[in-house]
Amino acid sequence: MVAARAGVSAATVSLVANGKTAGRVSEDNVVRVRAAIQELGYVVDGIGSSLAKGVSSLVLLVAPDISNPFFAKVIDGVRQALGADYQVLLSVTDAGSFPQADDIRRLLSLRPAGLLVDAPNARFLEDLSASIPLVLLDAPGLESYAPSVNLDVAFGARELAAHLAAEGHRTVAYLDSVTGTDTFTLRREAFLTAAATLGIHVAPDRIIGTTIDVGAAAAAFASTWPAWARAGVTAVVCGTDTHAYGVLQEARVTGVRIPEDLAVAGFDDLPYSATSNPGLTSVHLPAESLGFEAGDQLRRLMLGEMLAQSQVTLETSLLIRRSTSVSAP
Repeated sequence: MVAARAGVSAATVSLVANGKTAGRVSEDNVVRVRAAIQELGYVVDGIGSSLAKGVSSLVLLVAPDISNPFFAKVIDGVRQALGADYQVLLSVTDAGSFPQADDIRRLLSLRPAGLLVDAPNARFLEDLSASIPLVLLDAPGLESYAPSVNLDVAFGARELAAHLAAEGHRTVAYLDSVTGTDTFTLRREAFLTAAATLGIHVAPDRIIGTTIDVGAAAAAFASTWPAWARAGVTAVVCGTDTHAYGVLQEARVTGVRIPEDLAVAGFDDLPYSATSNPGLTSVHLPAESLGFEAGDQLRRLMLGEMLAQSQVTLETSLLIRRSTSVSAP
C-alpha cells in the first residue's frame, strides 16, 4: 500500500523504512515514501522482520536492582556503544533478588541479537546456557563463562582503607547492600582485608545490610548508631553512595557532625556525591565506561568479529571529599 501510494517498489519502501537509503534511493523517492508512510501510519513489523532474518535488532540487558542509580550511567554507556542499529530491552529484578534463567529464556523468544548480563552469579549462567552472543558486566570470578568487563573494585577498596587509616580511624562500621551480587562481596572483603592489615577493626556486629535505598539506609543507621557510638565507631563505609546518602541524612537529623564525629564514605561516585553536603568521599567506579566497553564487545560479537581482548578490567580510584577529611576541598 505504501509502495502504491508513493509510486515506488516495495523494496524501495523497505530501504526507506529501515534507514538504508544512502546511495540507493533518490531524495525525491525518499520524500514520497516518507509522506506515504505518514499518511498511512505504517510501521515496520519488527516480529516479522525478526522471523525473516532469524534475529532481531534487540539487545537484552539483564540487571539486578535497577533502583541503584549507578545503572543509569551503565545503560547510557551501553546505548552509546550499540548505536542506532540496536534497541536495548531492559530486564530487571526486585531488590535483593537474582535474575531467573526461566524469565530470560522467555525473552529469548523475541530473537534478540545479543545479551548483556550485569552482576550475575554462576548458577544463573549455567541454568541459562544461552547460545547467542553474550557479554558479562561487573562479574568478578566468572570470566570463564563469557567475555566480560569488570571493575578493579579491590584497588579502590584498599585505597579507601589506607585513607581512613591515615585519618586516624581505628574502629569502623560497614553498611552493605543485601543484593548479594559478587561485586558487593568483593568490595566488602577487599576493604575488610586491607583494613585489618592497617590496624582498623570492623567487628562482625558492625557489618549490616539494607536494600540500595536512602530511606532504608537512614533507618538502619538510626537504629544502630547509638550502639556504634558507644563502641567508639568513628567511620562508616557504605557499599554504595546511595547508602551513604542515607547515613548523611540521618546524621544531620541527629546532630552527628560529619566528619568531626563520624567519617562517611561510599562506592560508585554518583554525580550527586561531589555536590552533597558535605561532599562524599567515594570510590569512583566508571559506570559509563563499564557499559560502553561491554556494549562495544557485544556489538563486535554480533557482527561476527573476533575480540582483541575478551576480558577487560577498568581502573577505579578514590575521590577524597569533606565527608572524611576536613582538609578536603
